[in-house]
Amino acid sequence: MKLCILLLCIAAVILNSCLGVSADITIKADGSGRIALTYRVSQTLESVGRLDGNEKLPAVPVSKLDFERTVSRIPGLKLSKYSSKNVRSASGSGDLVTNVTLDFKDSSALLAFLDSSGSRAALVQTGQGSLLRLNLLDPSETITNPGLLSLLREVSDGYELAITFSLPGNAGIEMLPSVPAAKLASNGKKASFSIGMGELLSLKDGAVLEIKW
Repeated sequence: MKLCILLLCIAAVILNSCLGVSADITIKADGSGRIALTYRVSQTLESVGRLDGNEKLPAVPVSKLDFERTVSRIPGLKLSKYSSKNVRSASGSGDLVTNVTLDFKDSSALLAFLDSSGSRAALVQTGQGSLLRLNLLDPSETITNPGLLSLLREVSDGYELAITFSLPGNAGIEMLPSVPAAKLASNGKKASFSIGMGELLSLKDGAVLEIKW
């Protein structure tokens, strides 16, 4: 994948489509772990993931074949489970709900899946432990057109980005800069984050998520 899974949500909404992502990421002490993803994709966006060689659109992995191709490009990543079904969204339109479980053998595989460019996701060791840093939204990507922003907030209503982390040590989580609309929580070895896609797109100063353990 050419875009971080989290950044993919932003790109999808910018394309006037809707996408919600829930991710449960488990990281073990040896760096291996599991990613359980649930995609809610508007059916207008579903075909985007099946376009090969299109550099202007984000590669949205939706079908099982999409994920198999993604896994084949990342050493140490395995597709363990896949299911997909059509459901009716709150607005009455059709959504494709996809559930995927991926296992990674080390942090390199995790980072490659989150961001193959290597510039938006990083895992570093500090004097206090480990720090996973995810650049969700760069300030250069913010939307300044009021009319466009209003439209995107409307079409993204009901879609959110939610991530839960299960970690090998006591967890902490922080969003930079702090955003009232974001929900952050940590308890023991778990940390969680969620924000509506409309609120995320409205941020003017970018958004960075830091997870510590």
